[in-house]
Amino acid sequence: MSGLLLILLLAGSLLGAADRAWGPAVACPGSARAWCRGAAVVEVAAPASTSAWKFTRTQGSKDGESFAAIMKTADTTQSDPDFAGLIVRCAPKGKVDVLVALIRPFPPRSRPKVTIAASGGGTLSFEGSMAAAGAAVLLPDEVSAFAAGKWQTTASLSVVVREGDSEIKGMVALNGLREAYHSLLANCGQ
Repeated sequence: MSGLLLILLLAGSLLGAADRAWGPAVACPGSARAWCRGAAVVEVAAPASTSAWKFTRTQGSKDGESFAAIMKTADTTQSDPDFAGLIVRCAPKGKVDVLVALIRPFPPRSRPKVTIAASGGGTLSFEGSMAAAGAAVLLPDEVSAFAAGKWQTTASLSVVVREGDSEIKGMVALNGLREAYHSLLANCGQ
């Protein structure tokens, strides 16, 4: 499964689609043999470039509720296979959350240590919490200030997620973050 498709599906669950009740099975778009459940269907027409931030909006579990996010897949040449990328999402009460998306989940109650090194210098370490059934690490609120500021002029981030004996490393290019972040903010309250 491509990293972009996986991160889009993960974002759907992070943004509320996983909380909806499953509906009856219906035919998936573009396939006569595959079946889907519910309304949250992500259709990918062609492999996308990892140079662009992807915007997504997912319906929440309540009528009229939706969640917006931007995401960037990992540089696969410089990342472990279990590292999917970075997600920046709208959160309740005007907050913005930053998450590290993983392919291989950690236990849901894990508190992994996340070390982030910016390409221009500076390394920070945080304790994260698990989201999306352990497939994403939610970083503390203070990290959203970096996404809103310093990271917008940084070429890339090197990320290391450690939990027990396990370590997952990844690299995410941040080009285009400024524009994508402003687009996200413009769509947060909608």
